[in-house]
Amino acid sequence: MAENTELTAADAAVSEGTSHEAAEMAGTQEHASVEHHAEPLLLGVAPPVAVVSASMLVLIAIMVWKGLPKMISGGLDSKIAEIKAQLEEAKVLRAEAEALRKEYADKIAGAEKDAAALLEHARHEAETIVAKAQADTTDVIARREKMAQDKIGAVERAAVTELRQQAAAAAAAAASGLIKANHSADADKALVDQAIAGI
Repeated sequence: MAENTELTAADAAVSEGTSHEAAEMAGTQEHASVEHHAEPLLLGVAPPVAVVSASMLVLIAIMVWKGLPKMISGGLDSKIAEIKAQLEEAKVLRAEAEALRKEYADKIAGAEKDAAALLEHARHEAETIVAKAQADTTDVIARREKMAQDKIGAVERAAVTELRQQAAAAAAAAASGLIKANHSADADKALVDQAIAGI
């Protein structure tokens, strides 16, 4: 049977070859623009296009039979699951980042409020210190003035007392001189006797 198939294919090739020669002879009379070539046969049985098509069909059937679509869909499903997991992780990370951003924004706002409060407190303390320094300066000036006035008064009193003492000494010396000049020993005796009698 295979031999008959080979014979018919060979006969077909021979008849095709002879018809081709006849066409060439006839083609000398016609325009040579159209050429017909015989299609090659694979092993003398079928054209290569049919063999390649059949091979592809067999390959596809084997792939389906071995479960290649399931493997491909399983691989795609695992890839999809992995991408979903990455998306979920990205959502979690984004939520954490948003929470951190909000926390730091709150901290910054709190720090600004604290800084404003510290500045106000420092300003108030500075004003208090300046007022206290002014009051202390006024008190010190007043005390120094009082001390200076007291010293001046003490010096004046000392000077007045010294002047009085000098005046008293001068008066006593003058009186003593006058008494010595105007009184004699007899006058002194009379005065002593008069004083004793008055006792």
